[in-house]
Amino acid sequence: MRRSFSFFERFSKAFQDYPSISRIIVVSTISGGGLIAYSEANGTNGVVETGTRKKKVVLLGTGWAGTSFLKNLNNSQYEVQIISPRNYFAFTPLLPSVTCGTVEARSVVEPIRNIGRKKNVDTSYLEAECFKIDPASKKVFCRSKQGVSNGNKEFSVDYDYLVIATGAQSNTFNIPGVEENCHFLKEVEDAQGIRKTVIDSFEKASLPELSDEERKRILHFVVVGGGPTGVEFAAELHDFVTEDLVTLYPKAKDLVRITLLEAADHILTMFDKRITEFAEAKFSRDGIDVKLGSMVTKVNEKDISAKTKGGEVSSIPYGMIVWSTGIGTRPVIKDFMKQIGQGNRRALATDEWLRVEGCDNIYALGDCATINQRKVMEDVSAIFSKADKDNSGTLTLKEFQEAMDDICVRYPQVELYLKSKRMRGIADLLKEAEADDGSKKNIELKIEEFKSALSQVDSQVKFLPATAQVAAQQGTYLAKCFDRMEECEKNPEGPIRMRGEGRHRFRPFRYRHLGSFAPLGGEQTAAELPGDWVSIGHSSQWLWYSVYASKQVSWRTRVLVVSDWMRRFIFGRDSSSI
Repeated sequence: MRRSFSFFERFSKAFQDYPSISRIIVVSTISGGGLIAYSEANGTNGVVETGTRKKKVVLLGTGWAGTSFLKNLNNSQYEVQIISPRNYFAFTPLLPSVTCGTVEARSVVEPIRNIGRKKNVDTSYLEAECFKIDPASKKVFCRSKQGVSNGNKEFSVDYDYLVIATGAQSNTFNIPGVEENCHFLKEVEDAQGIRKTVIDSFEKASLPELSDEERKRILHFVVVGGGPTGVEFAAELHDFVTEDLVTLYPKAKDLVRITLLEAADHILTMFDKRITEFAEAKFSRDGIDVKLGSMVTKVNEKDISAKTKGGEVSSIPYGMIVWSTGIGTRPVIKDFMKQIGQGNRRALATDEWLRVEGCDNIYALGDCATINQRKVMEDVSAIFSKADKDNSGTLTLKEFQEAMDDICVRYPQVELYLKSKRMRGIADLLKEAEADDGSKKNIELKIEEFKSALSQVDSQVKFLPATAQVAAQQGTYLAKCFDRMEECEKNPEGPIRMRGEGRHRFRPFRYRHLGSFAPLGGEQTAAELPGDWVSIGHSSQWLWYSVYASKQVSWRTRVLVVSDWMRRFIFGRDSSSI
């Protein structure tokens, strides 16, 4: 105690003996505190330490594409404004599991503010829905979901760069009654609604004074769409019924029916034929009625009308319908497409760098957009001119070989075509073209011969599927482009500009397919992996568990999902209607 008192005595004496020290400390403290207060007060004013204004990036959407972009953006020179009616990211591949209680809804969502606050980039979030994009004034117009005291829910936000990642909505194909009577499976709320309806159906069928026909109708679950989502939901529902619900509702055991309607000749048409055949055979063994070639024409309150390819129309009574037939364009995107002259398209057209065609500072990715891959034959004359460095009017093998890398990067269909023909390089393509005419050893092509050699290349142009895997890779790619925007302005790293001078700033986006899964119920999953590798069975199910656990956006959701799986193994699925 005495020692502490002596310290304060000496400290006080020093202040009295050296008054200048006290003034320096006081001034430093006040000025430092002022700087801290100033920095905090101006922390979101978009000014970096160098005094230059931060570029404002407005991000529309918190789905796979938007969240992937946000997670991978690391350049502090941007200020990111996130706008979405959904203040969380949802791991949508597990939504079929949420419908049956295999996984809880909160286990597959991560608040978007949690993701944003872990970044060294200034981020802010507004819970609102964008209803109009004005590219001329660089504004987006939004409508708040929350009630406000002054009654004005609409506002506008300026941007320097706009990233559109709004996703898509379920496609009803304008079939009467779908919107009013069907459940969709796009959002967490949809999965929760399906789960409640399933349990309510069993409770309703347990009530007295109902006829057997009415009970059968109530317990008839119809799934429209034989894609991955529809097939996985049908499999999950079958497991839920046979493993959990029939023990709780024993009288319903012989009344439950699950029907899958698919307009095509097979389900899971995007998968390998072996997977399609196994899935159809397994569903047949499990008692799931798969009706192929059945096109829905109308949905009423208690029955659904379907037409076969032969023209026969049947009416099917149902208790619940889940509609999973594809995606459609959101109204805000339709309106924006009309503004920029893309009104006749199904999705926003972007170039290979994910930039909306005709808009320099607007990017679109995920389900709301599609890459309009440029054709080789559109640029074939420019390619020939670039490769013909000596302006001789003919192209030697050496000249083309030097430009080959840039051509393959700029036009991915060239590489796909070479693989399909088992060619080692473009030299083989040119030799094949010359061989058709019995040509000479030293290859020299004129422009007409060059066009003939590349005439079939564009047949390999592929449109990317609307999947979470594509959206996530696009978000990561675009974030990396934004991180190196200034650097690549000075030192472009992309391919040669075939029309114009210099190089493109970045290499174009290239999708890398990592494989696909199709859970089929009964702890069996079909996996189609790169290299034409197909695996079906219990081992693939454990691979599915490990991959989906590793792909969670945080350790919190990873632990929750794994614990839900363990809980289901031990205690079964929860059958409460909440």
